[in-house]
Amino acid sequence: MRSSTTEYFLPHEEYPWFRAARLEQILDVELIHEDHLHWPALDVDLTVDCLERPDRYPLVASLQP
Repeated sequence: MRSSTTEYFLPHEEYPWFRAARLEQILDVELIHEDHLHWPALDVDLTVDCLERPDRYPLVASLQP
């Protein structure tokens, strides 16, 4: 994942929403309000702070079978 100035690595263990996603779904991301990322096809929303400081945001969601 790359923003205008920073590149982020999103491991599947920490971001399971992307594990089964197709590449076009992952690349279809919108930047909202300069710090909010939205993947419409995956119904995933993350903030830039969440990517920069994942230890502050424990995983509270999981994939449904």
